Amino acid sequence: QVQLVESGGGLVQAGGSLRLSCAASRRTFTHYVVGWFRQAPGKERDFVATISWSGDSTIYADSVKGRFTISRDNAKDTVYLQMNSLKAEDTAVYYCAAQVGVGVRTTTASYTYWGQGTQVTVSS
Repeated sequence: QVQLVESGGGLVQAGGSLRLSCAASRRTFTHYVVGWFRQAPGKERDFVATISWSGDSTIYADSVKGRFTISRDNAKDTVYLQMNSLKAEDTAVYYCAAQVGVGVRTTTASYTYWGQGTQVTVSS
């Protein structure tokens, strides 16, 4: 069982930056693929970014490519999502998810463990 806690959300103006963190409750987080997803009101939960357990493989949604960066510090059992050049359409609740395994995963069904989410609001 892995518990995930997101932090770092908030209110920011368009063009600004935020860094989200996803902290895991157990020391074996190293063996987990991690993904970030987001859900806007009335919409489905969408893929944002994913990173392999080693950090050497990443995939981004087209909508955030070049603006967001996913990274991890396995020594701290934490995955980050650096979000730059934020737009109003980035407003959503952001969730991190984790799954034991190799490679990267881009679908919600690929993940077993989920955090509670953190709100990101971008004002235009």
